[in-house]
Amino acid sequence: MRLRKITLRHFRNVGFATLELAGRQQFLLGGNGQGKTNLLEAAGFLTALRSFRATDSRLLIGHGQTVAAIAAELDHERQGPSHLTVKLRRDGKELWCDQARVTRLADHLGRFPTVVFSSQDLRLVRGSPAGRRRWLDLTLAAMDAAYLHSLQTYARALAGRNALLKAGRPVTAELAAFEQLLAPAAADLIARRAAGLRELGAGLAAAYGRLCESAEPAALAYAPNFPEPSAEALLARYAAGRDRDAQFRSTLTGPHRDDFHFSVRGTAAEDFASEGQQRSLVLALRLAQAAWCQARSGVRPVLLADDVLGELDPARRRRFWAAIDPESQVIATGTSLPEAALGDWQVFVVADGTFAEQPPATG
Repeated sequence: MRLRKITLRHFRNVGFATLELAGRQQFLLGGNGQGKTNLLEAAGFLTALRSFRATDSRLLIGHGQTVAAIAAELDHERQGPSHLTVKLRRDGKELWCDQARVTRLADHLGRFPTVVFSSQDLRLVRGSPAGRRRWLDLTLAAMDAAYLHSLQTYARALAGRNALLKAGRPVTAELAAFEQLLAPAAADLIARRAAGLRELGAGLAAAYGRLCESAEPAALAYAPNFPEPSAEALLARYAAGRDRDAQFRSTLTGPHRDDFHFSVRGTAAEDFASEGQQRSLVLALRLAQAAWCQARSGVRPVLLADDVLGELDPARRRRFWAAIDPESQVIATGTSLPEAALGDWQVFVVADGTFAEQPPATG
């Protein structure tokens, strides 16, 4: 897939911008806080109508505005030329594809994949379980409508059960009603997370080897809060834990407390991996995600690289670019231009939410 044109209106600090994209390598050049990442965020939003930075889409609407919009023209392996329009309002989102309104997110998922490489990805190794769960949910839901359905069902049932617990002295029959919805959705999430992390972990191990040129093994390990992916076992656990949950006024068991971990040479990367190893791990994870998305959808994702390589040594930078699919479109950002050895880039200079194409250098 190739992104050929993108237009933003009132999206974060970008009042209005249209970028015509030629070739497979674009570079957004500018200082910090000028709007480079906002453009990548808008492009990434096309995949699943979710931001890789913000959980609340209302934050994407420019200050003092009521509506933001993203329009994109793409060349697509399966659908040919395609046009997407997204409108963001304070009360919701609206999606159009080729002049037809898309009313079900499940009909859109997996069709226009992007993968973001962000300097914030180190938090996946060092940060909280909630951050890792959010990444996992965004990744799996973007390619699997059934996962999204189970995730939404689970979230609604969990919110209802927790509301009863917070109210105090919950009625057993009311708790049981929510548990009948909660347990099968939880079981499905556990099974799908286990399968997804197995596939992504295999891709990470291969990509990490290419980035590091070493024999040290890297891996992902799923750490489910309740490892038995059976609705019956979960129902029994929820019933047995009602008194404890009532005491804490919260549901203490389930996928909302899951985690996964990185390792290098069989040891926990969070505790024992070097800075370089941790950075290589998250780059390898994103490379694995790109390959997984392509295998699942049959569509080559657009790669969005947000100032991720500045702190890598030259050898690792070269190996990273060599590891990228040479047919994938790459839209990258930075405060200085990439090395000449990386080929020709279409360069846009970014300043205060405006984008100006830089004429190509002439010999």
